Formats: sequence, C-alpha cells, structure tokens
Amino acid sequence: MRHAATEPSPSSAPRDPDAPGAPAPGALPAEADGHVLRVTARDVDLPDGAGVLALLTLTATDERRPTTLGPRGLTVLREALGAVRARAEAGEIAAVAVTGRPGCFVAGADLSVARRLDGLGQTRALAEAGHAALRPLGELPVPTFAWLTGHALGGGLELALHCDHRVAAAGIRSIALPEASLGIVPGWGGSWLLPRLVGLPAAVDLAVLRPLGNNRLTTAEQALELGLVDTVLPVEGFEQAALAWTAGVLRAGSPDRRAATVPPVPEGDPDPLARAATTLDARLHGAAPAYAHVLDLLARAGSRDREAGFRAEDEALSRLLASDEARAALYAAELTGRGARRAARAEADDAAPREVRRVGIVGAGLMAAQLAVLLGSRLGVPVAMREVDEERAAAGRERVRDLVESAVSRGRLAEDAGRALLDGVRVGTDLADLADADVVIEAVTEVLDVKRAVFAEVEALVRPDCVLATNTSALSVTAMTEGLAHPERVVGLHFFNPVAQMPLVEVVATPSSDATSLATAVDVARRAGKTVVRTTDRPGFVVNRVLLRMLADVLGAVEEGTPVEAADAALRPLGLPMSPFALLQLVGLPVARHVLVTLHDELGDRYPRSPGLDALVEQGRTVAAPGPAGPPVVDPAIQDAFGAPTAAGTRAEQEAAVLDRVARGLAEEIGALLDEGVVPSADQVDLAMLLGAGWPAHLGGICPWLDRTGWSERVLGRRLLPPGVADASATAA
Repeated sequence: MRHAATEPSPSSAPRDPDAPGAPAPGALPAEADGHVLRVTARDVDLPDGAGVLALLTLTATDERRPTTLGPRGLTVLREALGAVRARAEAGEIAAVAVTGRPGCFVAGADLSVARRLDGLGQTRALAEAGHAALRPLGELPVPTFAWLTGHALGGGLELALHCDHRVAAAGIRSIALPEASLGIVPGWGGSWLLPRLVGLPAAVDLAVLRPLGNNRLTTAEQALELGLVDTVLPVEGFEQAALAWTAGVLRAGSPDRRAATVPPVPEGDPDPLARAATTLDARLHGAAPAYAHVLDLLARAGSRDREAGFRAEDEALSRLLASDEARAALYAAELTGRGARRAARAEADDAAPREVRRVGIVGAGLMAAQLAVLLGSRLGVPVAMREVDEERAAAGRERVRDLVESAVSRGRLAEDAGRALLDGVRVGTDLADLADADVVIEAVTEVLDVKRAVFAEVEALVRPDCVLATNTSALSVTAMTEGLAHPERVVGLHFFNPVAQMPLVEVVATPSSDATSLATAVDVARRAGKTVVRTTDRPGFVVNRVLLRMLADVLGAVEEGTPVEAADAALRPLGLPMSPFALLQLVGLPVARHVLVTLHDELGDRYPRSPGLDALVEQGRTVAAPGPAGPPVVDPAIQDAFGAPTAAGTRAEQEAAVLDRVARGLAEEIGALLDEGVVPSADQVDLAMLLGAGWPAHLGGICPWLDRTGWSERVLGRRLLPPGVADASATAA
C-alpha cells in the first residue's frame, strides 16, 4: 500500500475562493463555519497484481459532523478528480474508488448553503457545480467504484450513482434520495442515472414514494436486492474486503455501463408513473410540486442522452431551489436536524441533570407500557410500574410483553436485549416499588384530581431528589403540584403516541420547576432518542393547542352550517398528512373532546364547545372512512350529528371560507402563545408541529406558511419569522 498523501494534498485541501487563481463558484455563499469537504488521496496496490487503485477518502474538516457537499467542497472534489484523470490517462492507475469514514459516506448537499442562495443565478450555479464535480466519476478512462461506509443520502448517493460499481458495508440503514421532501429534485445526476441502474419502478419508489412516506430509508441489504449496489460486505475488515472485490471485478473485466438504457417495465406490470401520480394527487393535491418534477425527470430519463438529462436536472433544480416551497422545506430540514441539536446543546448548558439509574411509572395502561419499553431499552435502566390492583398489573405485564415481542419480531430489538428488557421491567401493585427511583412518571387517566393524588402519594415515598414528571397532554402541571412539599421537582414530560415512533417530547416548566429537574427531564427525553421542545405551563402546551385550534375552527364551521364534506376537504391545499376528521378519528373522539373542553375552560371561546362532537362521542361513532384514493376522509353519514347544512355558496366557496377561518385562527393562536412565552420563538412552534403533528415539511412547519400567505400580518400586524428564513422574500447575507 502506497500513500500518495497522508494529509489532504494541495489539490484536495479547501481553497479560498478569493485567492488568486481560485475558481469562482458563481458568487455562491461558502459553507458555514468552515465546514468543508476534505479529500485524502492514496495509492493502494490491489491484490493479485490487479494494478494500482487511487483511493479517495471523503471526510469533513470537522469529523464530528456529517460529510456534506457545499460549493467549496465541490471544487475540492472536482480538482481531486482532475488530478486522478491525469494519472489514469498516463496509465499510472487501474481504477479509482471513492469512500468515506466509518458510518458516513456522504450525507448529501450542505443545506445551510442551499438556504442562503439568492436568485436563479446562484441556484443555477450550484446545480451546475454539482454536475461538474460528480460527473467525472462516470467519464474517467478507468473503472470507478463507490465504497459506501455509512450514510449515503441525496448528493452522496448521486455521487455513488456516477461510479461504475458500488459496494456497501453491511448494516447501513440510511441510503436515500430525499430531495423531493426538501422541495427539490435529485439534480446532480440522480434523476437520469437511477432508472438506468434499477429500472423505473424501483426508481419511482426510491426517489418519489419513499420521500413521500416520511422519508423511508433503504438499508444496504435492500439496496442489494434493488440492484442499487453490487454487493454487501462485512463491516469488520471492510476495506480489505472491498479491495479484494474490486480486484476481482477488474480481473473479470469491468462491463461498460455508460451506455445503459432504462429497462422497460415488464409487460403486464402496473404503470409505476401512473400509480405514483395518483398517489401524489391523493396525498398532496398539488401542494408540493417537487414530487411531480422528480416523477417527470424519471419518466423522461430514457428519452434523453446524458447531456440533455443533466441540463433538465439543472433547470428543475435551479428553479425549485429558488421557490418558496424549497426554502420552507430546507428550513424545516435544518430546524429538525442541526437546529434541534443546537437547541439541545443550549439546554444542556442550563444545569447538570441528575443521574438516572432507575425509573418509576405510575400506571400500566398502553401509554405507560410504551414508556416503560422505550425508557428501559434506550436508557438501559430497570423500570418499576405500579397499578392499583393485580388484574390491571397483569394486563400491564402483558402489554409490555407484547410490545417487546413485536420489537424483536420486526428486528428492532435483538432477542437477548428483549429478554433483558422484560427482566428489567417489573409491574406490581405496591407503591413502595417506586421508592428508590430517580424519576417517576405518572401516566394515569387525564383527570386533574387523580394526577394530583398520585403525586401526593409518590412524594411521601421517594427520595428528596427524585424528579416527578407528568405525561399529561393538556392539563395544568402547576395545578398538579398544589399541596406538595417540593413543587420545584415537578415537570411535564409529554411524550406523543405512539411513543416509539413519535420523535418529539414537550418538556414543560412550571413557575416552580428548578433547573436541575428540567435538565433531568430533557436528558431523559434525549437519551430516549427524542427531540425536545421546552415550553412553559400553558394549556395544551404547543402541539395540542395549535392542532385543537385548527380542529375547533373546522368543527365550528360545521356547527354553523358548512357541510362536513366541504369542511373536511377545505385544508387539502396544504397537503396535510390527513384530513381534519381523519385526524379526529386517529386522536380518538373522547380524547379530542376532553382536550377541547380543557382548552375551552382555560382559553375561552376561541375553543368553542361542539355539540356535534359531543353527540358523536356519546353515540360511539367513527367519523372517517377510506377515501376513493386511499387516505381516509369524513364519513358523510355523520352530518346528522350536526344538523342539515345551511351554508350558502358553491362547494369551492365553502371550502375557501373554512381554509380562511383556519388560517386566521392559527395565526391568532400562535401569536397568543408567543406573547405568553410558551416557547421563546416561532421556530420552536415549527419544530413542535413538524415532529409532534407531522405538519408538512414543504410548508416549513406552520409559521412560514402563515407568513407567506400574509395571514400573520393581517391578523397580528407582523411576520412570525424574519424575512428570508423560510421563503424567498429576502436572503440572509
């Protein structure tokens, strides 16, 4: 093995774009914080005399962060590949391989740069810079290989697609082209190359349907089945195995894949384009145009040569990057990624959390059982659960067992870990089992007096430094502390259902909560794999308050005479994950009514009672049914609970009136909760709605949409976010 450079060579080191002779990247903004791609080149002798391999290892200048591709990084890569081309043409090397550090190949484009692009000139420059940097891998005079060591996302996967061959380390779980969910397209070669490699049905699934389905990722093993990679190799000794495999390919003769065409869809198979178009219409109703653009690029890839295909990608990517939808989606992506991590670090500086070696849970219902399994597995600590009688305790043990067995059967938990988890969760009837817990979470019925009584009982048993937490979704945490000797150790720890899947936890501070108790709650939530939004103790906190305001306005419109079908369809232009009545059914009508009554009592007539909802709850009826295109819609039979509709106007006018009512109400409510200091800034509302309510990323959450449509200024006299943060009205310098 010969090292041509153990450190980045001059051609692979980041260059100052203002230095004499440096390439001018179209006045593109530079990567933030000096976070730039590093390319380390070294020569490796392939086994059995197969020749010399030029191995390029891509890392970030800060290796604690994912490797991403920004303007300067693309220049670094282009220059490194230019040097490799010269060596290949001189006959010095037999092949080129590109790899990354363990756990990360390339995690895509630098989103912080994409968000700061200003106008079509800069967006076009970035699109063209991506092609200029990556396409040489598909045009070198020697075979090229991508050795995937970890995350291969977006532009990172496109880089691999330009290579002749791809191998992946076993166990990689994050291979994806998520661009459509970011309001853009795979525009650095992916839209043209992907269908040639895997065929149109798989390409549509990977680039359209998986991003649409909450960005479902592809594993290395699944990628092998699809033909996305050529082989999967063990993590242990991966580089040596990749060298041997690469040498074998060269000895056998690397096939020329550069003239590949898109394989035809087998006769008799369903049309993947038509099926995807139907799905997009049913789910989005035109609200997120990037998905349709990706579908069109895939559909036309077979009729375009490389130059035409890449020009079409440049055109689509540059225009979409300049759109409000992309700005909003990129804002959402950064907010839920690096922005959430920044907030977490800031919270961690407030105070040191207590060490949590044992968790107690009061209750053994479904929510409590989910909490026990999550905390027992993620924190690796014993969990004691307490119920009021043996019958309920036995039911709780069965719930825990079912959850663990399900996790094992789905491969989310190893069998030995499942057995250890079951051994570590104890469900009984003796409250004293909680005495040595460091954190006790009550997860009993949503009745204030019951929760207050639980805390009074527990406080008398536990140590003085034990944190007491409530999983309430809407009740006053402060009211639960009345009569306690130490109200300062009580916090809200609001997990969302289903606990294992929902990524958000609202940590709620009362006026009495001390910094150590709050830091402990934040630490528990973060160690459980959740993103934290900290709130003050106001009714409904953030997610339920905003969602119930939306539902209250929809129900209010129906109570005032709007047909239920018009009200349910009114929010389709937003592309929400489900219609209002489908959401009501998911939440559960009794739960929705309980929260609505709570918010009505606390916040007044902005949350009016709904006699129709009361009637549906009392009758035990369902309110939604499968729609003609799949997603549930309102069951028109429930109209009788609200009375005959009386609203005037056409169906379109009725729907527009409901949408206006909802938008006005959301702007009013978010303005109020910000004025009350429930969270410190509007981006925390967006973070909560994106992760806790599935608010669409193409809207950027909720505040960008209210700003972009003008409702914030009409209702509040101000924008919720600074201009340019999540739209194209201005761009940060």
